[in-house]
Amino acid sequence: MPHRIRLGCQGWNYPAWVGGFYPPRTRAADFLSVYARAFDTVEVDSTFYAVPAVKTVRGWADRTPESFSFALKLPQEITHEKRFLGAGDTAARFYDAARELGPKLGPVLIQCGPDFAPHEVDALEEFLFTLPDDIRFAIEFRQKGWVNEGTLELLSRRNVALALVDARWIPRAWMLKLAARPTATTHAYVRWMGPDRSITDYSKVLVDRTAELDTWAEVLPALAVRVPVYGYVNNHFSGHSPANVRMLQSRLGQVPKDPAQLNEQLGFL
Repeated sequence: MPHRIRLGCQGWNYPAWVGGFYPPRTRAADFLSVYARAFDTVEVDSTFYAVPAVKTVRGWADRTPESFSFALKLPQEITHEKRFLGAGDTAARFYDAARELGPKLGPVLIQCGPDFAPHEVDALEEFLFTLPDDIRFAIEFRQKGWVNEGTLELLSRRNVALALVDARWIPRAWMLKLAARPTATTHAYVRWMGPDRSITDYSKVLVDRTAELDTWAEVLPALAVRVPVYGYVNNHFSGHSPANVRMLQSRLGQVPKDPAQLNEQLGFL
């Protein structure tokens, strides 16, 4: 895979995007197909709540072009409930479902809980050494105590990307600095989350994040020279993640697709 930057949203199933991103009267059943005309990757949140059915995963693949990529979140049963202990059966079922995407499978995000602390490193290390080699992984920590040399070395040994997150729990300056030393040789993973979840209107941009995105746009090209980059924006970052993705695309020299261009006949060749 050539070095490049793939940008998308965290999810696609938002009725509030109709009119501002999806063409008027777009049906929910067509959201993913229309989304895939504008962006070439998406982060799937639903897999965090349960291992997806094979039929569901195949449906995602069928509704997107060959070049499309899905990043899946590891189920919370593994990360939050079992805290990485005794999770082998659930993990195996998840990996089997994820593999149904074939070449459309992007990195799998291991999102640790906010109370998962560095003293539990032994459980995490044991789990990381069970990860299959045919799937790429990234991990997100929500306590800044995890950001240390020991953790970075562990992730490097397992070829797991440290998710670079623009959020309240780890300083942005730390994340920007860590972009210069990716822990995986095959991919990097970036998430724009925002400071909180107070935004509930996803139909338009409510907070100007131009300065933050400009800062990231200066860092990402150098990272992409070293590894392919996958980046995903949450609606809580500014209110309307498709607009943020298009802004990033423009800053990075990519050609954003205007929402007005998405209203064409469904289907892929």
